Amino acid sequence: MDELSVQSFIESVRASDEFANAIKFTEMKPSLHQSRRQFIRSLPPACRILDLGGIHQAATFGALVTLRYPYAFDELVIVDLPPPDKHPIFQQQTHAVQLERVESPLDPVFYHYHSMTDLSAYQEESFDLVYSGQSIEHVTEREADVVLAEVKRVLRPGGYLALDTPNGRACRLQQPEFINPDHKVEYTHGELAFKLEDLGLVIREAKGLNYLGLSLARGVFDQSEAAANSGVYAEIEDCYLLAYVAQRPDS
Repeated sequence: MDELSVQSFIESVRASDEFANAIKFTEMKPSLHQSRRQFIRSLPPACRILDLGGIHQAATFGALVTLRYPYAFDELVIVDLPPPDKHPIFQQQTHAVQLERVESPLDPVFYHYHSMTDLSAYQEESFDLVYSGQSIEHVTEREADVVLAEVKRVLRPGGYLALDTPNGRACRLQQPEFINPDHKVEYTHGELAFKLEDLGLVIREAKGLNYLGLSLARGVFDQSEAAANSGVYAEIEDCYLLAYVAQRPDS
């Protein structure tokens, strides 16, 4: 019998069903982080990307690259609020120096500092992919309508909007008030899907992140169920996060 190298042994353990079934997350934050990484790795390839609110506290490449977007691009533009305009709980996430250009493993990342409600600086049909990760809930519903209309404008025909956001159905069982003091809206699947389709975008994927269908069926929120069930699920309404890939039609 051939002896396994240390690296081969580690990888065999990681790939085993026993490891996958026994090692469950018990905390929400790392579990959601893992699920969002899985969602981002499923996104389509794109040459020019606009990321709305995509700063990452620990990495200058931004959230999309750090969470393992798999494809090289020509340009990634990250839109982030100037530090004085941020809610105090997020000001600590701002980089010590406002970044302008960073070379990432996937090619250049550019930072632009302004509200995502104003995309007037970007030309029509100039992006292949727009990503809004945990950001649409930080603007009012009226502002969200402006953002989504502008996203459609800057997307090339056939381009994609990828979006993930807390599921209002789960959040209202978790607590009566918003789960984050800077949130303005926490949408249900029906509410957000209607907005996307009413705008003329075609929803190609509607998935949920972190399944908690058993507790939601009982009308309660069980953090342990959500944390244990990291990953991407078909039952979007029974998950903690909503995740969409919507496409601007070719014509």
